[in-house]
Amino acid sequence: MLWLDGAPVEGSIGLDRGLEFGDGLFETIAVRDNRARLLSRHLARLADGCQRLGLAAQDAAQLKAEITRAARTPGVGVLKLILTRGVGGRGYGCDPVAPVRRWLAALSPRARPARHAVDGVAVQTLVTRLAEQPLLAGLKHLNRLEQVLARRELVDPAIGEGLMLDTSGRVVCGTMSNLYAVIGSRVVTPALERAGVAGVVRAALLDAWREDGVEVEIRDVLPAELAEASELFLSNALIGVWPVASLDGRRYAPGPVARRAGAWVESW
Repeated sequence: MLWLDGAPVEGSIGLDRGLEFGDGLFETIAVRDNRARLLSRHLARLADGCQRLGLAAQDAAQLKAEITRAARTPGVGVLKLILTRGVGGRGYGCDPVAPVRRWLAALSPRARPARHAVDGVAVQTLVTRLAEQPLLAGLKHLNRLEQVLARRELVDPAIGEGLMLDTSGRVVCGTMSNLYAVIGSRVVTPALERAGVAGVVRAALLDAWREDGVEVEIRDVLPAELAEASELFLSNALIGVWPVASLDGRRYAPGPVARRAGAWVESW
């Protein structure tokens, strides 16, 4: 028997493992002019996540067709695709042949100040730390309680994003974004082998910089190093690129590397 909000649920509806354990993956896809942006990169990350979590491989052509159709929904600005291990197995053990459940939501775009992409945002280093777990690092999995707790720290509406460290004190990412620092002639972005999400915009920018001859370092970054940066900026699939105007009160000027990165993302 199953109850929802105190009322019995009719039929043989089992508890989905995504709801029970966060056992699954998701992709948040920006839509513009009825086109799902960076779709091939979203599908590639999803396929990698399925392989790493042991979820059944999905038919990429079918997913692409469903997403492309959903992107034509009137007023849509965001598509959220969720895969769960579905119903199967009691306790943490799972049924290795349980069919994967696929959820796709078409959502209206969220209003964000246009000035963030031009003037930048204020960023605050957060107390909440990211756990170091190499088996999950980089994945866009459904376990997001660390980010939920972290966002609760952002009570000042003037702060646009929070910077998260791991439990060893290394810089990892924003609550919803990847971070980049221009140090000397190099673009430096934190390694994500222990924690964090490997964003699709991050992957696209890394490829673009390499093709453009820009020196890029993916490595461990300590908070003190950010004071040496001439530019800091953030990215994700929905916001594009946001320069960092300040970090914990230290001022930064939006610079040419962030501007160029933002132009690239707008064109993709």
